[in-house]
Amino acid sequence: MKEQVQKTFEALFALEDIREVLREALPTGLDPDEEQAVREGVARVRAILDDLEAGTGTPAVTKIAGTLDIRNREEAYINIQPIQAAGRLTLEARKALIAYGDGYSTCDACRKPFRLDKITKPSIAAFHEDLAKFVNMDVARVVPGARRGFQAVASTLVSKGDPVIVSALAHYTEFLAVEEAGGVVKEVPISKENLVTPDAVAEKIEEVIRETGKNPALAMFDHVDYQFGNLHDVAGIAKVVHQYDIPFLYNGAYTVGVMPVDGKAIGADFVVGSGHKSMASVAPSGVLATTDEWAPKVLRTTAMVGDVTNRKFGIKEVEMLGCTLMGGTLLSMMASFPAVKERVNHWDEEVKKSNYFIDALLAIEGSKVLSEYPRKHTLTKVDTTGSFDAVAATHKRRGFFLSDELSKRGIVGEFAGATRTWKLNTFGLSWKKIRYLAEAFQEIATKYNLNVKPRTGSA
Repeated sequence: MKEQVQKTFEALFALEDIREVLREALPTGLDPDEEQAVREGVARVRAILDDLEAGTGTPAVTKIAGTLDIRNREEAYINIQPIQAAGRLTLEARKALIAYGDGYSTCDACRKPFRLDKITKPSIAAFHEDLAKFVNMDVARVVPGARRGFQAVASTLVSKGDPVIVSALAHYTEFLAVEEAGGVVKEVPISKENLVTPDAVAEKIEEVIRETGKNPALAMFDHVDYQFGNLHDVAGIAKVVHQYDIPFLYNGAYTVGVMPVDGKAIGADFVVGSGHKSMASVAPSGVLATTDEWAPKVLRTTAMVGDVTNRKFGIKEVEMLGCTLMGGTLLSMMASFPAVKERVNHWDEEVKKSNYFIDALLAIEGSKVLSEYPRKHTLTKVDTTGSFDAVAATHKRRGFFLSDELSKRGIVGEFAGATRTWKLNTFGLSWKKIRYLAEAFQEIATKYNLNVKPRTGSA
């Protein structure tokens, strides 16, 4: 199969060579040299397609621009890398990237008032409205990753010295957003189950008020944390923070785009999502959505006037630095959106597949799951200290033996060399791949004389 993957890339590159001839030609048509170049290119494509069909031929192209390897991870392997699973591009997004990869391709038909969310061709304005509806908020903007959503909100609401409440499992970008704004992070401790509870949030707020004499300026909490993939009671947390009149930012980096998210039902003042992590989009991309109450603040427009030129910049939004996502980044997000809207309706099936694999892993004696179990999400932290790490202790390749064995079976994305605690994500894998994945881990365990309990039940 890898030969066919290689030839597919070569065919795509050969078509791009033809495309380059067309891009260099006059709009009136091809000259004789260009026509000859197209004929030669077509012949080369046909030859590559013959190899592709037959599964033959040697690699003719192994590098892009002489230095970049061809990335065939999604075509030749099953990828369980924890942060890549839900950012895998859809077919339509890959097509959009081909057509709209040029830097300012979104701006072909930009007209006054010269703002990204106002462009109607392509239908970027309507997409912004659809994004807001998707998470049940009033207004949405696309941003260069979830971190820029945190940044926009923090820089709006947080002043120097202001305390900001976050989880003890909060992502580092939440810390950086607060630090940049001059605020001070105050962490809510987690329970023995690695969860943040509303009661713990209330206790932390009271502690901060006693220490500082003022309410926190903002509360930011992950619905699903990146360390364990645990599902936290964000609705309960939002209710608590609102009792103290604290605005609530919902971090949906691992939820928006993979499972249903209703911002208003949760009680969020801000919803932040990650396009490249959970919305099948090119990086960096994300979404910031808010309510009509907060939109005038976080989406304020510029009031600055040049002291020499008297220039003004109309309705450019300060926290967005004008426009945000241009070119293939945004168009990939838009092209994937119909599939993303549909796939959140099948979240229960994704969780079922996650549990099927985790059950198979737990059947290997000595393996544990450190995340909530049964699983409520597809991102999971596991502990194989008592199983695969016991093999690594005497194997000449140490922990890398597991990576070697998985790679032989076409599986990548585990932390290379890690056989103690590590994370994986099964999101988007078909049942065929899930079963293959489960069988592969058990097959490796059996090979190294680890006890595997027989499976009960079916899926």
